[in-house]
Amino acid sequence: MKINAKEEFTKANVFGQGEENTAFAKYFIGNSYLNPLTDPKACAVFLANVTFEPGCRNNWHIHHAKSGGGQLLICAAGSGWYQEEGKPPVSLEEGMVITIPPEVKHWHGAKADSWFSHIAVEVPGEETSNEWLEAVDDDTYSKLK
Repeated sequence: MKINAKEEFTKANVFGQGEENTAFAKYFIGNSYLNPLTDPKACAVFLANVTFEPGCRNNWHIHHAKSGGGQLLICAAGSGWYQEEGKPPVSLEEGMVITIPPEVKHWHGAKADSWFSHIAVEVPGEETSNEWLEAVDDDTYSKLK
């Protein structure tokens, strides 16, 4: 469900907005926020609620792994987009789960007129890493409906 009003979104975003995602800001257009839900020192699976302001999206990227790896997105509040290279964009809504295999180039973020949050799950694997690539340009993004 699209949620443009920040106050309404805050009530719907049950996992919390967290702090501004300054460490990865260079890989995003717009502002994003990160709320870690697990401690990587105490748990083998890292979970974080990532919140995107309207129009915010991350760059194209790839989760590399020798084995295992990849990412899961559990859509928590608002409305967003997910797209794999060469495939049409997928509209993200609360309750949806997206499975991203390793080695798949993709991006995700909020719709232009809605706040959005998802729980990002880094799938454990061997020799995992993220490769950040080019931004999703404004022209491409503005054509999403």
